Amino acid sequence: MVRILILIGFSFIFMHLHATGTINKYINMKYSYISFSTIFIFILLTIAQVYFYVKDGDKKNHDDHEHDHSCSCGHDHSHDEDKWYKKLIVYPIMIFPLVAVMCFPIATLDSKMVEAKGFHFPILEGDDASSNHQILQPDTSTYYGAEDYDKLMDKSKKQYEKKNSIILNDDNYLKGMETIYNFPGEFTGKTVSLTGFSYNSDDLKKNEVFLFRFGIIHCVADSGVYGMLIQFPDDMDLENDEWLRVSGELDTMYYQPFKKTIPVLKVKKYEKISEPEDTYVYRQY
Repeated sequence: MVRILILIGFSFIFMHLHATGTINKYINMKYSYISFSTIFIFILLTIAQVYFYVKDGDKKNHDDHEHDHSCSCGHDHSHDEDKWYKKLIVYPIMIFPLVAVMCFPIATLDSKMVEAKGFHFPILEGDDASSNHQILQPDTSTYYGAEDYDKLMDKSKKQYEKKNSIILNDDNYLKGMETIYNFPGEFTGKTVSLTGFSYNSDDLKKNEVFLFRFGIIHCVADSGVYGMLIQFPDDMDLENDEWLRVSGELDTMYYQPFKKTIPVLKVKKYEKISEPEDTYVYRQY
């Protein structure tokens, strides 16, 4: 019976995430059809488990009836495949995700997460697997061989290098940002427009601020904060988490804290905007 309840719970969880739209906080929506299909898989598994539960119950009653008439040895012949200690280990592991999704609030990431985790360039972190999180520069190279990744980036560069104006929207934000970081010199002087939330760092000048979006490459396990440094013509007094739409000329600068040359956007136009309905962006291919 516990197995049936667990399967019902997982069916409900996936239906709940899709019905409320919060599934986009966990996975790249490009793969949403997989999680949606999982709903029907769990429903089928639940029906199958109910069938076996009823069937086993009838069989047990029949075996008990025959046992009463044919055996007086006093020995329990029932199968002991479901040991109590197995249930004690397996069931809590399976129940925990259900409790977590239903009881823990879904937090929208903001600058407080940046302050807590920090942001950095993967190239400075070596092969540490934790560097998949909270990175300033989108980096999908770990999912490809070196040659295949170079081909992917070359193809992406060709899509943007002939454009005098590049608009980074929700659909191409991570793809475009990764291309710019890989070929900063190729895009110097071009007009770039993007939207994001402000983040102030202690080492920035008064006219500088980072503009970020939280993005998901495949799922929440490889999510991170992505964006670039922007420079205003005059000093600004922006709080963290103020949403801006900016447009300006792309340039590069050597940023000492990262010991690396990074792209910087010299803002010509900007406006404060409301927080978008979906604050996340997803890697498109």
